[in-house]
Amino acid sequence: MGQHLALILADPAGDPYAGQWSLVHGWLPIAAQAVSAVVLVVAVARRSRRWLTVWIPIAALVGAVVAYSVNRYITSQGMITKPIPVMLWIWIFLAGVAVVLAVAGWPRTRWRFRAASALSVPLCLLCIAIALNMWVGHFPTVQLGWSQLTAGPLPDEMDSAALNNRRARHDTSGHGAVVSVEIPSRASGFNHRRELVYLPPTWFATTPPVALPVVMMIGAAFNTPQDWLRAGNAIKSVDSFANAHDGYAPVLVFVDVAGTFNNDTECVNGPRGNAADHLIKDVPPFMVSRFGVRPPGLGWGVVGFSMGGTCAVGLTVMHPEVFSAFVDIGGDIGPSAGSVEQTTERLFGGSMAEWEKFDPRAAMHRHGQYSGVSGLFIAASPTPPRRTSSTAGHGAIRHCEYRGEADNPAAAAVLLCLSARRYGIDAAVVTTVGQHDWLAAANDFAGALPWLVAALGAP
Repeated sequence: MGQHLALILADPAGDPYAGQWSLVHGWLPIAAQAVSAVVLVVAVARRSRRWLTVWIPIAALVGAVVAYSVNRYITSQGMITKPIPVMLWIWIFLAGVAVVLAVAGWPRTRWRFRAASALSVPLCLLCIAIALNMWVGHFPTVQLGWSQLTAGPLPDEMDSAALNNRRARHDTSGHGAVVSVEIPSRASGFNHRRELVYLPPTWFATTPPVALPVVMMIGAAFNTPQDWLRAGNAIKSVDSFANAHDGYAPVLVFVDVAGTFNNDTECVNGPRGNAADHLIKDVPPFMVSRFGVRPPGLGWGVVGFSMGGTCAVGLTVMHPEVFSAFVDIGGDIGPSAGSVEQTTERLFGGSMAEWEKFDPRAAMHRHGQYSGVSGLFIAASPTPPRRTSSTAGHGAIRHCEYRGEADNPAAAAVLLCLSARRYGIDAAVVTTVGQHDWLAAANDFAGALPWLVAALGAP
């Protein structure tokens, strides 16, 4: 690991979304919420004291019930592992209020107030979406959000005919190519969506293509296979790397571990689907046969953000015969769908034996000493780590240490890193200052890519 640590210290090339309207920072989210608040106030303006006395308490009660019900549902489903921001609860409450006021305020009032009442409902719903997005960072910019919602073209996207034509011409100029693939699920039976593959310019140089390393890319709990390409800016990062290395870069496969947007499998086998089997038994054989990449083992890595980071660690320590390197960006200490009891029931059908089977630290203990496996844990913190002798650029690199607060998000990374090194995995922790969102994940991937390519045995 030591010879590769310097690579991670280089800063990514600035803001990956420079020049686009941000949905997570800046003036636009604030302006949208301010306009919505003004419209809601106008909706109740010039009402009689009696009307206000009757309907404002009823609306507030309904808003509180809506917020409470949403909280109960989210908690019961184990959808989150961190506190929901107050602003999101405020807009959920106000949306309930707006609905009641729109209905109660419609009769016997002027059209402008009716219009304000009607408009306040979709505006409050919009603010819920904005607050939720500011929390998770799923759509960093307006442009990316619109492209995702309208199924706009992906970066470097190419259809099969264009791909075959470029390959026949051995055209290594320009960017790589992204193609949509249907990976058979005969081994796993996992019901997944179409997945995506990035091929660097070098792949087109010869027939058959040179056997390139592969990086499996896994997104967060609520995801689509396109998330790393859009919100995670992965294609721009890997294209930049290829451009600086004569067209050489790993092949990236953007896998589906959910089947649907809200099916959090945590990449395990269980009631929510055999996601682990799909990633281990379906994807590697397809990639080797279809794209001529290196066989599983040395030369295969996995990168994940949030839930995907948890997957990256678990897949590697359970299957070192498939993966030789991982990058965990903001992952948990193990698969999680709520409390231990909830996780066991939801992910493993109540089987503690299955829970232990997929727990990364338990998997390391069962396996014993590893050889030729390396890993990088990247943890974002809202406050910088205490002074260290190895801080610069992208983050602070430590061999499984962190001198920040005890409840810092880096704690899970440190515990996993300590276990990994105990069993011979060449691991380290990188701490960065930032939020747990796609903007940070995009920068983290760009910063970690040179280390990962080196760890996979680049020529």
